[in-house]
Amino acid sequence: MAEFDRKVKGGRWSQEMETLLEADEKWMRIALTEAARAREAGEVPIGAVVVRDGDLLAAAHNSPISLHDPSAHAELLAIRRAADAVGNYRLPGTTLYVTLEPCLMCAGAILHARVERLVFGAADPKNGAVASLFRLLDDRRLNHIVSVTEGILRDECSEILSGFFREKRLASPP
Repeated sequence: MAEFDRKVKGGRWSQEMETLLEADEKWMRIALTEAARAREAGEVPIGAVVVRDGDLLAAAHNSPISLHDPSAHAELLAIRRAADAVGNYRLPGTTLYVTLEPCLMCAGAILHARVERLVFGAADPKNGAVASLFRLLDDRRLNHIVSVTEGILRDECSEILSGFFREKRLASPP
């Protein structure tokens, strides 16, 4: 089940969960704006933001082509910028919002940075290391636990990616 976990109290949504869903959608829309910036730059359209206590610490989009850096994924760039903003390589109490399920490299960085919560939009059946291909963040042998919410604005997050690749296919000669 890849949708937001809606907890029910007395047959109604709890106000706390409703507020959390609204915040998740708000921040994911900002991550989608970052993904659109990546698309405009000719990069695979993935965006990420790091938030703590309702404040935006960092935002980034995929940039491996323009930076000539295979590690310049949106998640890593956002984590680096957030760490710089707080002056610490650890990011306790933060939530990372990303439009696509993180890969192994990014999931490892999420663990090392001690991100408290990960929220992603679209699943990645070919490279996803959180829920699809691997379940790295569920491994209790690791020394950090990350809470995961998947499926926030899934359709929008999926469409920006599929639209990008559809345009690439149409633009390339047969």
